[in-house]
Amino acid sequence: METLTARGRAVRVGATLLGLALLLLGTVRGTDDDFPFGPFRMYSTSDPPNAPAPDTRVEGVDRTGAVVPLGQDATGIRRAEIEGQQNRYAADPSLLRTVADAYAERHPDAPDLVEVRIVVRWFDIQGGRPTGRWTDETAVRWETGG
Repeated sequence: METLTARGRAVRVGATLLGLALLLLGTVRGTDDDFPFGPFRMYSTSDPPNAPAPDTRVEGVDRTGAVVPLGQDATGIRRAEIEGQQNRYAADPSLLRTVADAYAERHPDAPDLVEVRIVVRWFDIQGGRPTGRWTDETAVRWETGG
């Protein structure tokens, strides 16, 4: 086994100190977006025991009237990407065109979509346990005009 040189030791200590400084800075001033140096607050909080739990999905309606699930298999777009930018879609629903285009590219023989929507299913929770009841809320809707 070879001995680590003084320079090698200094580089490793410097990298370790830089990593620790970034972790400290991220913990104090960072957000979840600063991963892996942010505080990752999503794991340090919880919802009240009777708060409904959201489950977001994207779906389309084709020209025949059929509802088409537009998940990752259908579009190549991960649900987390949609959820993370849901406020942008709400501000400008035409951004959902990218979802329709991704679906059309993967399914060229499928009927054209006339609508794309982001739907949130709110599962009822009582005492921290699901009740089996839910309600659906259409959070964003975009009509293709086609």
